[in-house]
Amino acid sequence: MTFRWLAALPVLLVAAGISAEEASLNPSHPSKYTVVQGDTLWDIAARFLRNPWEWPTVWQRNPQIQNPDLIYPGDVLELSRYGGETKIRIAEPSEIRLSPRARVEPTRAAIPTIRMDAIRPFLSQPRVLSERERDAAPYIAGLADGRILGGEGDLVYVRAIPAATSRSFTLFRPGQVYKDGETGEILGYEALYVADAELQSPGDPATLVLLRNEREASVGDRVLPLQWEKTGFFVHPHVTPRPVRGHIISVLDGVSQIGQYEVVAVDRGARDGIEIGHVFDIFQKGTEIRDLYGRLGSQVVSPEQRAGSLMVFRVFHRVSYALVLEATRTVHVLDVIQTP
Repeated sequence: MTFRWLAALPVLLVAAGISAEEASLNPSHPSKYTVVQGDTLWDIAARFLRNPWEWPTVWQRNPQIQNPDLIYPGDVLELSRYGGETKIRIAEPSEIRLSPRARVEPTRAAIPTIRMDAIRPFLSQPRVLSERERDAAPYIAGLADGRILGGEGDLVYVRAIPAATSRSFTLFRPGQVYKDGETGEILGYEALYVADAELQSPGDPATLVLLRNEREASVGDRVLPLQWEKTGFFVHPHVTPRPVRGHIISVLDGVSQIGQYEVVAVDRGARDGIEIGHVFDIFQKGTEIRDLYGRLGSQVVSPEQRAGSLMVFRVFHRVSYALVLEATRTVHVLDVIQTP
């Protein structure tokens, strides 16, 4: 599986009629910045703007070059006046005192919008399933040679895969229940990744060989066709067209503390209008404070405090996965997310 497409993420087209001043420049913004390997569009936008998702309002495309929306290591970005407005553009070679050269399509990779290494494991796994999907999935009935647990290279017998509609499969076991952070409504079930497998022969039972394990496979583990989500090819950070409020309901990958570049699950999905690239502010949920000077037993709830921001990169019907891009305070499960 190649990830070359993950790096070639286009920048949004410029939105006409909105200046950098209206987009709110970062007070400590540079006048010029040279892009380096490891940069992301989000990080660069944060250097210039208070709100990185407003980047498309100030980006000045160069239609004379191939793929003018892509930014590459070595490019020099600068603030300039264009049509009476302040824009950010790629400086011409002569303007940065280099010998003249033609800027053609580079062989090096364009910078990604966000850190793809942080989300790559979650593009195929884990998944969010409905109760029906979970219960209907084929399952391991036994392992070859009387084994109890299976690792790479071991054969497993699955009930039932009657036809070879796919040769690549994912093994998972039911994980936590995802619930709405406010109402407690069940939104889906985590499919906890176990291993990848390849179909040797269909049937009842079907025979699969384990290719790569994160956990040892066992009887009862469920099986689904491997499905890669091409998240990232057209990821554009943007806000929801109408206000949306929700909650962080889980932190993935067994992490207990939620910080920058952690992956979290939120209780809003496609049914709520959520799309890949939607950006949300994170607010620490208010805590109860006992008022010792008021009437006996009185309590108040502290105001919510902004704690960071996140961006959705994978959307299910009622749940989404998001990457924490900024964490200015400690972030917790059940903290609030809302449209900036």
